[in-house]
Amino acid sequence: MSQDLFGIHAAALELRSQRMGLIASNIANAATPGYKARDIDFTAALRAAARGTDLREAAGGAALYRVPVMPSLDGNTVELQNEQLAFSENAVGYSATLQFIRGRVETLTRALRGE
Repeated sequence: MSQDLFGIHAAALELRSQRMGLIASNIANAATPGYKARDIDFTAALRAAARGTDLREAAGGAALYRVPVMPSLDGNTVELQNEQLAFSENAVGYSATLQFIRGRVETLTRALRGE
């Protein structure tokens, strides 16, 4: 039902949430030897979700390992500045998507009230 009301924005919000979790995990493991940073190719995952693929499957299929610019000696591929940038970028997208959904809910609420 949320797909009918909110279109692709409901899927986008869920994918952004999953991506936020992955990026947060990368940041949390910045000092863990051998940790491999991952991210979701948001565009590919959203396209898969638009074709009807389950959101978790779409996110999993679009999950990629990051290739570090400067590899560390301990095998950790987290580059903190890149993760922080990706986190901020994703947070802005999440906020914009949430604002769109909020506007849609307000419009529907006014329509139900007959305003």
